Formats: sequence, C-alpha cells, structure tokens
Amino acid sequence: MEDSFIKLIESSIKGNWELNALTDYKGETLRYKDIARKIAKMHIMFESMGIQKGDKIAICGRNSAHWVVAFLGTITYGAVAVPILHEFKPDNVHHIVNHSESRILFTGDQVWENLNELFMPSLEAIVSLPDFSLLVSRSESMTYAREHLNELFGKKYPNNFRAEHVSYQYEMPEELAIINYTSGTTGYSKGVMLPYRSILSNVQLCQERIAIKPGDSIVSMLPLGHVFGMVFDFLFGICQGAHLWFLTRMPSPKIIAESFSEIRPRVISSVPLVVEKIFKKNILPQVDTTLGRFLLKLPIISDKIKTRAREEAMKVFGGNFIEIIIGGAPFNAEVEAFLRMIDFPYTMAYGMTECGPIICHSFWQDLKQNSCGQVVPRMEVKIDSPNPHIIPGELTCKGTNVMLGYYKNEKATQEVIDKDGWLHTGDMAIIDEDGYVYIKGRCKNMLLTASGQNIYPEEIEAKLNNMLYVSESIVILKNEKLIALVYPDWGELGENARSKENIDSLMEKCRQELNQQLPAYSQITRIKMWPEEFEKTAKKSIKRYLYQDVDI
Repeated sequence: MEDSFIKLIESSIKGNWELNALTDYKGETLRYKDIARKIAKMHIMFESMGIQKGDKIAICGRNSAHWVVAFLGTITYGAVAVPILHEFKPDNVHHIVNHSESRILFTGDQVWENLNELFMPSLEAIVSLPDFSLLVSRSESMTYAREHLNELFGKKYPNNFRAEHVSYQYEMPEELAIINYTSGTTGYSKGVMLPYRSILSNVQLCQERIAIKPGDSIVSMLPLGHVFGMVFDFLFGICQGAHLWFLTRMPSPKIIAESFSEIRPRVISSVPLVVEKIFKKNILPQVDTTLGRFLLKLPIISDKIKTRAREEAMKVFGGNFIEIIIGGAPFNAEVEAFLRMIDFPYTMAYGMTECGPIICHSFWQDLKQNSCGQVVPRMEVKIDSPNPHIIPGELTCKGTNVMLGYYKNEKATQEVIDKDGWLHTGDMAIIDEDGYVYIKGRCKNMLLTASGQNIYPEEIEAKLNNMLYVSESIVILKNEKLIALVYPDWGELGENARSKENIDSLMEKCRQELNQQLPAYSQITRIKMWPEEFEKTAKKSIKRYLYQDVDI
C-alpha cells in the first residue's frame, strides 16, 4: 500500500495525463494534464505572496471542477485546506475564515455576493472559483503574479509543461491536511483537524473495497465541503484516475434521473434522504401506481413486481453502477428492507467528520439489515455498556482515522477524546456476535421519561416518516408527554389539504396507526403540524436543538 497521499495524487495525475478528470455537467471538462497546469500556476501565485507550508487556505463554493483544483493546489503545495460548506450563513463563513487564520479564500459567485471582506481583515486575497480572478487583493505581489501569471508560468516552464514537471513534496503521516468545520446539530462550528494519515487510510479503504478504474465516471452529489463527499467521491476518484462529474445544482430526483442516464456513474455516494425520496417519488409509482405507495408495507411481493422495481431503480441511477454507498445519517428501516427485497446493491457507511469519516462499513452482499456494518481496517470500536450485545451504550473508537483534535479548542478535544485515546462518538449502539454495529440514536437525543424508560426519538420518527401524509418529523418530550412535530407531505394530501379538519383527522389516524407499532411507554400523545421544512445541516440531519422548546 502507498505510504503517502500526496504521492497517490501525483502518480494519478502523471499516469492519467490525457484522460478526462473533471466535468461541470453541461459545462467544461478538464483533463488530468489541465489540473496539473492549473495547480502549477496556483503554486506560482502562492509562492509570490509568501504562502508557507502549513498556512491555511479556505475554499467556499458549490461543487465544481475549480473547487477541486483549488483544493488540490492547496494540499500539493503543503498548505492546509479549510473547506467551508457553501450553505453556511455569511456570519459563519466570516467566523471560520477568521478562526482558521486563512490567508486566502477561494469563493463561488453565489457565496461571494453575501460576504463582506471587511469582516475578514486577515485575508490577503479573495479569489473567484469560476475563473480564478482576484476579487480582493491586499498583497501587491499577489496582484502582480495574477496579472503576469502566463508570463511567469512560461519563464518557469520554457519548453512546455509536461508530466515530468509534476513533482510535489510528500507529507508526514501526522501532518495537518484539512481543517473541516462541522455544521453539526448543536448550532456551532468546530474545526476538525484531519492529518494525512486519516485521509490516506480512508482513501485506502475505498481502494480496498470499490473497484474503480481509470476513466470510470463518478458523480459528486454530496457537498465537497463535507468530508464524506470529499473523500468517497473526490479524493478517492482522483487517486483512481476516475472522471468526476459535478451537477452544479441541487440533486433533485428529476436532475438525478436526467444526468445519471447520460453520465452512467460506476459508484454513487448519497445521504439516505436522497435515496428515500427517489424511491418514493420516482421508482415505486412507476412499478405499480395503485400499489406503489404501499409496497414498503407489504410483507410479500410477487417476483414480477420485485424484478420491475429493481429494473426501474437501476435505470434511475444510470444502470451502470457497482453500488450506492449510503452514509451521513440513519437510513429508513422500511426503505432498506425494500432495497434488500429487490436485491438492490446498496452499502452502508457509518462515521463522523472526526474520523475523516469512516468507522464502520460492510460490502452490500454481507451487510446485515439495519446495521451500519463492521468496524473498518485500521480502526477499533468499543461500546460503553455492561452488555453491548443487548444494552445500548456509547460507541467509542480509536485508530488511524481519528482526528488530531479541534483547532484552537483543547477543551472540546478533551471532552471527546479521553486520556486513553478513545474518541467518544455521541452515538448509542449495540454490537452483535459477528461484530455488526447497530446505531440506536444520539446520546444527547435520547429522551428519559419519569418512569426511567430510554426512548430514541429517531426510531419513532423513522416509522412516522413512512406514513402516507408525513414528509418529515421530530419527536420531543414535553411535560412527560411525547409530541410529534410533523411537516406534512402536501402532494399526498392533495384535496384533503383544503380543510384543517381533514388534515387533523388524517394526522390523528397516522398517530393511532403509529401507536399500534410502538410499546406503551413510547407512544405519541399528539401530533403538531409544522408549517415548513425543518432546518437541516449539510448531511440533511434536522437541527433538533431549534425545536426542543416550541410551544405546544
């Protein structure tokens, strides 16, 4: 196995020189040699303004070919990449740029129009991602270098720029590669310091388990500012010589169906929400219009319908993929059961930003239902429970993938990594005799009733979200009563949505049907309608803390 991540990048660029590397869907395509040329020009700019090894460079914009170039230009120079989710509010972007002490910010147009350079006084340059032009420069040498870039490039490489000119300095395993600020469901951002050993180990896991060869297509749907998409789509893909495609827009079921049939990706990474929506909106109704919405609930389905459902599902996702890797949030149990029933090739990946990201994963042929798989190589897990096979306890882990800590926040680091080096994930889990891990919910989300019962709201919400008129929900505990906040599926409600009495009546039926599936101690007392979609993190997890104190 390779012992340097930068060496993997360098070897891939040289070895796949003429192959297509990056395409903005319905836009331009860069080959591996184009990436190398743009990286070389970027290094000239960095050198001119005195960027040192270990200096921080922030990147904030939608997924695009130039986002990838900015990131690769940063780490191959020896600087530290600070990817920032483009969905973050401007004040959070300002805070992250300042807190990380970034010297340069690469930014997309839509992000830039809401930012204010006066609130980021330490930045020396702000660079446009679409064309790498200077939006703001506080460095005369940077301004000069940008204006004379082609001339400086020609002087440095007088006899054309060739593959043999690609030579980057390799890293040490403990060296800092990335500071990734988590959005999290607790409302504030912490900078996760990921060393090169973590990035390399995660990419190696992909290499060990996903058969991608040079020229294969990968669609980048997950935000590159989030470590799941960054590693599984981008970094792994580039190391394999794959052709990465960026949709450059929200991955709606319609856009996925249209673009995937053209791109025909070999591997797809997704959060559960996207897969669940596509199955409910695009696949089940195609299989059988009358049965479609009820298929998830039927214990027995004919082979003919199973075959049709599988064919439709494979077609929607391009018909050429090895598997869909689902991670980032819990997967709906009934949708998963249906995928297994039709032999759909999905696999679960469980982890967290602090592990860059992977902790557990299993091949789809081996995966046990409702499990997130077994612990991956170079990592170990331990569950803090008197009987981890039966009684849920907090999942802790240690190993090569674990972060260095939180940037400039020793207190938060010590709260999550104990003195023996175990990282406390904050997830409650059990583990079976074969080493398969089952996540029950977040420790902090667990509701403790006066009678001493532990309730995991995620398990109730998963059942509720499968109901016909429910789009999404949150379960909270108020005055010892469980209340469900529900944002309804207005499309399914149709004519019924005209009258409040009709909606209330349908929601009451949902509540009664739900309670029949639950033990007495976790039954819902009432459903409160919510007027809009719940606010979410980049992983599409609901920001639960915003809804704990609502008036009922």
